[in-house]
Amino acid sequence: MNSVGVTLRLREKPFELSMFIVDAHLDLSMNALEWNRDLRLPVKDINAREAGKTDKPDRGNATVSLKELRKGNIGLVVATQLGRYVAPENPLPGWHSPEQAWAQTQGQLAWYKTMEEEGEMVQINSVDKLEAHLALWNDNQPKEKKPIGYILSVEGADSFINVDYVERAYRYGLRAIGPAHYGPGRYANGTDATGKMGQMGLELLKKMDELHIILDATHLCDDAFWQAMDHFKGPVWASHNNCRALVNHNRQYSDEQIRALIERDAVIGAAMDAWMIVPGWVRKQSTPKSTGCNLERLIDHMDHICQIAGNANHIGIGSDLDGAFGREQCPYDIEDISDIQKMTGLLNSRGYAAADIDKIMHGNWLRFLRKAWS
Repeated sequence: MNSVGVTLRLREKPFELSMFIVDAHLDLSMNALEWNRDLRLPVKDINAREAGKTDKPDRGNATVSLKELRKGNIGLVVATQLGRYVAPENPLPGWHSPEQAWAQTQGQLAWYKTMEEEGEMVQINSVDKLEAHLALWNDNQPKEKKPIGYILSVEGADSFINVDYVERAYRYGLRAIGPAHYGPGRYANGTDATGKMGQMGLELLKKMDELHIILDATHLCDDAFWQAMDHFKGPVWASHNNCRALVNHNRQYSDEQIRALIERDAVIGAAMDAWMIVPGWVRKQSTPKSTGCNLERLIDHMDHICQIAGNANHIGIGSDLDGAFGREQCPYDIEDISDIQKMTGLLNSRGYAAADIDKIMHGNWLRFLRKAWS
C-alpha cells in the first residue's frame, strides 16, 4: 500500500515487479502531427518507417508510443498542446499569429479526441475520473486493452488569443498551463529570455486562479518565475525540470527556486533531455555514452531536490522523451519509454525506501492531483 492509499504494482516481465508510473510531460500530439508518427505502433515500427529521413533531428530515434507506455506500466501522463507565436524578430520556429498557434493546438486536441474514440486514451480531468482510471489500471485485466490516461496541459500560452480562450480550453478539459516556453512569449518570457510578465501575463494568472488551473512553472525565466510565485495563489507544479546546481543553465532551477516550489507543496518532474542531465553537452557532437549520461545521473538531480526538501515528497517523473529529441539525446539506458521502470531498482540501490520509491514513481503526482482537484 503506497502513501496515497492505492496499491499500484503489477507483476510482469521484463522486470520482476512493474510499478505504476505517472509521467508528467509528454508531447504526444506534437509527435503525432508534426513528426507524423502513428503512436499506436510499436516504437521499432515508427523508427523503421523513419529510416534515412533527416527532416527532424531525432528521426529514427523515437522512444515513445502508446504500446511502450503500456509495456512500461505508464498508465497516466500529462500530455501537451503546443503552439508558439513568434514575432518578426524572433528567430525561433513557430507561428506568425496567435490565431495560427491556436489552430495548431486545436488540431492537437482533435488527435487526443480521436485516440479517445479509438479506445487508446482517456482524458482525466477530475478526482472521480482519476480514481476510476487508477482502479482500472490496478485490476487484473491485460494492460494491452487499457487506455492511457492523459491530463491535458498547454506548454507555452502564446496560443491563447486572449485570456477568454483559457475558459474555452478549460471546458474541453485543459487542467494545466505553462505560461512560457523558449524565448520571449506573449504572456511570459521563457528559457534563454529575461523580463517580468506584463499585464497580459498577470491576467492569465488571475484567470487560471479563477478556474483552478494548475500553474506549470517549467520554462519560466527567473524574473517571471518569482513574479508568478508572488501573484498566483493556486496549485503549482514543475512538470519537467532539473537542477541548476548540477547543470548550470537558466533552463534549470536554482536551489532557491527549488525551495520556493517545496514551500508551495509542488512536485518537480525529472526531465530526460541529456543536456539537462550532464554538464558540457555539445549539441550535434556529444552522445549519451561519451558524456556518461544515464539514469543514475538523472537520479543525482532527483536526489539533490530530496536533500533540499529533507524528504522524497516533491519529485517525480516528467520525462519529456521525444520532445524534439530521441535516443541520441537521452540517458543511454533508455531504449524506449518503458525503460523508466529501471529507475525503481536504481532508486532502491541508492537506499530509497519502498514507500519513497512509490512516491517518486506515482504517489507524489497523485497526491498533488487529489489536493488540487478536491
